[in-house]
Amino acid sequence: MATPMRTAVFVSGGGTNLQALLDSVENGTVKSAEIACVISNKKDAYALERARKKGIPAKAITENFEEEALRFMDECGAELIVLAGFLSIIGKGILSAYKDRIINIHPALIPSFCGKGYYGLHVHEKVLEYGVKLTGATVHFVSEEVDGGVIIMQKAVEVRHDDTPEILQKRVMEEAEWIILPKALELVASGKVKIQGRTAIITE
Repeated sequence: MATPMRTAVFVSGGGTNLQALLDSVENGTVKSAEIACVISNKKDAYALERARKKGIPAKAITENFEEEALRFMDECGAELIVLAGFLSIIGKGILSAYKDRIINIHPALIPSFCGKGYYGLHVHEKVLEYGVKLTGATVHFVSEEVDGGVIIMQKAVEVRHDDTPEILQKRVMEEAEWIILPKALELVASGKVKIQGRTAIITE
């Protein structure tokens, strides 16, 4: 069996998507990747504690983020990056160093409710404001265009008439994000995803 691809996870908050990845590596759902390190742009991100409990190198970087993140990932041997609730824009240096090796989870069905300013709870507020009947989550490659990279996987989630943004956020996490992010990581790490133009071709 091939050596698991060492993966850096970028986080900004509680780390529920990180936990989904950790659980999936532990239970064998993800076989082709291992979490090499966790990086946050917030000192108080609980995700850092989740990583440390598993013995995974974890670091908060609040200054010179790009430079320090690249150095830390190099030390940890990271070959791939997963943005798992990372609420900041990735700089050109990291994009260049990890071209086509950065994936992100977005809490809506791209191209709806995405782009600059659409992150966290605000996405779900806008979904409810617009009145759509379906939302969901999208895993995509990261490019210079915010939420504009090639889509790997999507999963739809029902919007209910009595939803609040917080209730909808929780349902999207449970029914979509925590399911498709580990699946997408496994596909990318195992080399089963090829980019052709605007399309991700998945081979089994």
